[in-house]
Amino acid sequence: MRPNFLIVGAPRCGTTALYEGLAQHPDVFMSPRKEPWFAGFTGDPGPWRGPLDAQPVRDWDEYERLFDGADGFAAVGEASTLYLAYEDAPRRIRESLPGVRIIAIVRDPTQRAYSNFLEHVQEGRERELDFARALAAEPERRRRGWAPSWGYAALGRYGQQLTRYFAEFPREHMLVMLYEDLRERAALYGRVFSFLGVDPSFVPDLPQRTNQNSGIPKSPLLHKVLTSPNPLRRALRSVLSDSQRHKVRSWLLNQSLERPQLDPVLRQALTARFRDDILRTSDLLERDLSSWLSPLE
Repeated sequence: MRPNFLIVGAPRCGTTALYEGLAQHPDVFMSPRKEPWFAGFTGDPGPWRGPLDAQPVRDWDEYERLFDGADGFAAVGEASTLYLAYEDAPRRIRESLPGVRIIAIVRDPTQRAYSNFLEHVQEGRERELDFARALAAEPERRRRGWAPSWGYAALGRYGQQLTRYFAEFPREHMLVMLYEDLRERAALYGRVFSFLGVDPSFVPDLPQRTNQNSGIPKSPLLHKVLTSPNPLRRALRSVLSDSQRHKVRSWLLNQSLERPQLDPVLRQALTARFRDDILRTSDLLERDLSSWLSPLE
């Protein structure tokens, strides 16, 4: 079986909450693996070579097995947030999944880039703790075959990316929302469920997310203990349940991180880089995105 809808992006824009909410609906089946990044859509030869890069599903049989058990569900989908940025993904998706519906969430690209950077730092993947230098390293990292998720700036060019999708799919098969829309959860899920043709009155039971576990480690040693396999973490498995370990780790991780504000000068410079694309996105979506440009005003 194959999906009849995809969440295509963007990373750090609330797609995990959307994925989890959709999975609760009785008429919706979500692939148990979030982010399969099926390489058949991209033509990417792989493997990705960045620090701790996850690898995509690479053949149809493996991809279709993700949807075992989906018989009888009205809506069958998966969420791969890198699809939005792949240049050839819209055409490949249209050819491989005729009639598929596309969902995307986008966010102030400067905030998205910084959140992406902090997440990689928190995970112990990003060793360059200066955001400006990490941005400057993007071209070299791309040349070395790191996953597209390292494209802090590149992933935020939604105007360019959405134009490719609108060229391949009818508007009625595209649903593009803003990160800000997540504030009104019931209305957002109702809109998504209506788009997928399932009961729009269903309201998922999800906690409010704060992304509190993203930041710069106060203690690199403690951060390594919390994020890497080690004897202490293995020992805790024998005395604590999964939920208890998650709560303890989440609390310790939250206490071990600093959340520095993005330098205003760098924020303004990065927003200036995005300005033309933000205006293009605003025109495409027919939505006011002036708040994304506020550092320039």
